[in-house]
Amino acid sequence: MFNFFKKAAKTVTIVAPADGEAMPITAVSDPMFAQKIMGDGYAVRPSDDALYAPVSGQIVSVFPTKHAISFRTDDGLEVLLHMGVDTVELKGAPFNLTVADGQTVAAGDPLGTMDRAAVAAAGKSDELIVVFTNMAAVSAFPGVAAATVAHGADLGTLTLKA
Repeated sequence: MFNFFKKAAKTVTIVAPADGEAMPITAVSDPMFAQKIMGDGYAVRPSDDALYAPVSGQIVSVFPTKHAISFRTDDGLEVLLHMGVDTVELKGAPFNLTVADGQTVAAGDPLGTMDRAAVAAAGKSDELIVVFTNMAAVSAFPGVAAATVAHGADLGTLTLKA
């Protein structure tokens, strides 16, 4: 009858990690991500080399090969920004990251750059894949539609379980 003690749903705003073409995760070229094996999410095919935080939170880990960064929001959402497909094989060469483990960032803050020309020269895709890796904490994610976006552009809101 009355919902005095019901907790309000927590939401997380997600933004574009680069200028480029946003797409649903099911459209990415890596089947592991496209089939949502690691979680749901979205991607951006970048039109320049600059990289930006897809959410506000703490950087949990910058992978040693610099091809991925994991984040945790204040509300506990775990987010992986995977830069390119099979770019782990490039051993960090095309990435110049300016952030470190433990650092707090706001959605849209600069993270560094990815040399897209070097990624392409190595025969790899430069798709920036954003994955929510603890989907058990998520109650609703409407997805991201294909569209041209600018870095930091609001791509939607994800709702967490109370």
